[in-house]
Amino acid sequence: MSERKILVTSALPYANGPIHLGHLVEYIQTDIWSRFQKQRGNHCLYICADDAHGTPIMLRADKEGITPEQLIANVEKEHRADFDGFGVAFDNFHSTHSEENKHFSSLIYTRLREDGHISKRTITQAYDPVKNMFLPDRFIKGECPKCGAKDQYGDNCEACGATYSPIELKNAVSVVSGEKPIEKDSEHYFFDLADFTEMLESWTKAEGHLQTEVRNKMAEWLDNGLHQWDISRDKPYFGFEIPDAPGKYFYVWLDAPIGYMASFKNLCDKQGLDFDEYWGKDSDVELYHFIGKDIIYFHALFWPAMLHGAGFRTPSAVFSHGFLTVNGEKMSKSRGTFIKARTYLEHLNPEYLRYYFAAKLTNGIDDLDLNFDDFSQRVNSDLVGKVVNIASRSSGFIKKRFEGKLSPTCAEPELFQQFIDANTVIAELYENREFGKAMREIMALADKANQYIDEKKPWLVAKEEGKDTELHNICSMGINLFRLLVAYLKPVIPVLAENSEDFLNIEAQVWPSAAQPLLDHEIKKFKPLMTRVEQDKIEAIVEASKDNLITEQQPEIKKCEPIAEEIEFDDFAKIDLRIAKIIKAEHVKGADKLLQLTVDIGDETRNVFAGIKSAYAPEELEGKMTVVVANLKPRKMRFGLSEGMVLAAGPGGKELWVLNPDEGAQPGMRVK
Repeated sequence: MSERKILVTSALPYANGPIHLGHLVEYIQTDIWSRFQKQRGNHCLYICADDAHGTPIMLRADKEGITPEQLIANVEKEHRADFDGFGVAFDNFHSTHSEENKHFSSLIYTRLREDGHISKRTITQAYDPVKNMFLPDRFIKGECPKCGAKDQYGDNCEACGATYSPIELKNAVSVVSGEKPIEKDSEHYFFDLADFTEMLESWTKAEGHLQTEVRNKMAEWLDNGLHQWDISRDKPYFGFEIPDAPGKYFYVWLDAPIGYMASFKNLCDKQGLDFDEYWGKDSDVELYHFIGKDIIYFHALFWPAMLHGAGFRTPSAVFSHGFLTVNGEKMSKSRGTFIKARTYLEHLNPEYLRYYFAAKLTNGIDDLDLNFDDFSQRVNSDLVGKVVNIASRSSGFIKKRFEGKLSPTCAEPELFQQFIDANTVIAELYENREFGKAMREIMALADKANQYIDEKKPWLVAKEEGKDTELHNICSMGINLFRLLVAYLKPVIPVLAENSEDFLNIEAQVWPSAAQPLLDHEIKKFKPLMTRVEQDKIEAIVEASKDNLITEQQPEIKKCEPIAEEIEFDDFAKIDLRIAKIIKAEHVKGADKLLQLTVDIGDETRNVFAGIKSAYAPEELEGKMTVVVANLKPRKMRFGLSEGMVLAAGPGGKELWVLNPDEGAQPGMRVK
């Protein structure tokens, strides 16, 4: 297998705040994949940069009495320290506020303009008459023009979900000065994204470029028609001035993805790499972007179109992931679950989190939940109780009875070969970003190793006369199996792997597809490689993360009563029944009884798998009103996540009738 050339990026962290655990889902995921590729012998480079432009950075710097350049330099130090603490090993970390980024932003813009893909027109915007600046939507607050909720941003209402323009807000004020904004005209520059509709339809549908869920979403946007993208902002603005347009600056989202190219160019200048080999139009290097699902629009539409229009290559694939929840809920400062990377590092081993994220990650866009009880149990059971325990159980006898030397023979060659043969499946899972499945395969091997030791009972053999050779073989086999487990886990827990390599007295382990057992080999004295998670450390993190400041925010206004807390099946008496409208119904591939329903329950939509296929065709259900159990704990099925239960009556088969309310009932109403 020839060496692959791979360039990997993560989304650029914004240089206006600290790294938190939600960010780390992405960086740890990308780092694991990058480390795996390197361990396999591939030439893989992992680059990133701080996203350093925009109004928020300009205003924060002004508030702190420093220049934007000072602010982003300070934040970069903090970001680098946090990433280092969690073992995120970038080959290069740069900044979008760089000469390289200025060069490529201007170059791409100029090429697009010369080919007729840039246009100009005058727009009306909200303007702060005190600060003398145009206001981004998120810097205007007021009352929602639809539901009246107070303290809402200028683009959408978090209470009722309505979208609107800032000039529609009632009693609007500037977040910057507190003054009422005025309307003012300004000439803006636009990227004509629709010019690339045909190219994007082809690129987004091509096999492997996007995950299925993302590809389907892109198809919706493409079907609805692409619009011009406003790529300019007026001074004052911290960013790059647009060539030949004094007082006009590139919108941060234009130069942010170009930061990938800029960071790589910076690395090229350091290491003598060929930039065009990676970014040229005919490049055959693999280029992958790991990003959150909230910024897929920019990476799967704008970015490929910009690159193609400017004569550069497009990505090999864009890999999107979900958000992080903590104990089943969005991260919350009041609950102490909005956890900064630095807060975690002050209390717990970062490799705990790396392993836990790996154990939960899939190659889809589902959200990942950090449940602290599960976190402790999984780390203690898998890493400490299974993997490290093998070395601990075996090494003592090797050191005391055999002067630290392993047996000259492999007692169980077939078992050792089973562990070697597993490399193919595990490698495929790593390659496809199915880290959770890979961890399960590795832990199944750890169970086999522990079972082997349990069956051989070296602690009893050690007490018997004339059994030294048997004892030597058993414990040496345990060490050799431990060594392979560590090799498979190395992309996930690199520090434990490095310490294990030191204990085993071996060179850094490559992927063990052709590993041979260590025979007649001297190991070092065993030292604890990982300790158990301590509950008081988790409690300290939660306490340190709580935001105790009293705020005067208006309570969130809901059209419907709040949905009750999640329940188990045994708690059916607490059931929260809601009127729901079935928006969409479709067959589930591979399921004999299920239909997949998308239901509107007032303030949100839910995905529900219902066992009513025998009685209903999907087209019969769409538009139908029904009743759902809204607070049933979501259930993960092999087809996806079911977020409720549709009520139906009847014995089954064709004799099933979905309950539906009288005319007048509306989605979200509680059934009492």
